[in-house]
Amino acid sequence: MNLESWERKFELKIKGIATSDDPAHDFLHFKRVVATAKQLCNLEHGNPEVIIPAAWLHDYVIVPKNSPLRSQASRLSAEKAVEYLQSIAYPEKFHSEIAHCIEGHSFSANIEVKTLEAKIVQDADRLDGLGAVGIARCFATAGLLKRPFYSHQDPFCETREPDDLQFTVDHFHKKLFKTAETLKTESGRREGQVRVERMKMFLASLKQEI
Repeated sequence: MNLESWERKFELKIKGIATSDDPAHDFLHFKRVVATAKQLCNLEHGNPEVIIPAAWLHDYVIVPKNSPLRSQASRLSAEKAVEYLQSIAYPEKFHSEIAHCIEGHSFSANIEVKTLEAKIVQDADRLDGLGAVGIARCFATAGLLKRPFYSHQDPFCETREPDDLQFTVDHFHKKLFKTAETLKTESGRREGQVRVERMKMFLASLKQEI
């Protein structure tokens, strides 16, 4: 079976897993991560037989951001993804590398990624938290958690430490801008800087409006 045929299986499986309950992790998130992973794979000369299944299955087990199990999400996803790959007889020689990609992609897991393929999948997922779509995801999550957009006293953290447990815009300063500094591939870093500039433009516009 060629990789395109395998990919149709992965896509169909994820359609049954992803829900619209969390717009930041819905089916469109998976599709964007896969598309970005493919681009980085081509630019960085990675192995698509590892990268494509790992990108499709990276959030196989979705754990809410405010759950105490959040830090275990990528490990759980890796385990369940390998079980799924075994069930459909995807070549076993790729399973351990795919599992490493999935387990290593998460911020909260804090696992060092050791292969080019894992770096690509991690970058693809983190890039989806930046730029225009990153802004949309950030505010979608804030809506689910019922957090205000910004602090009325200091909206842009000019005189205080950012607290993204309280205010949405603080998440830009607490995590998202720093995300670009964690990107592992040269191609990912270039794209990350482009997306960070878009986010800064958004904040500048917001500052004018409030």
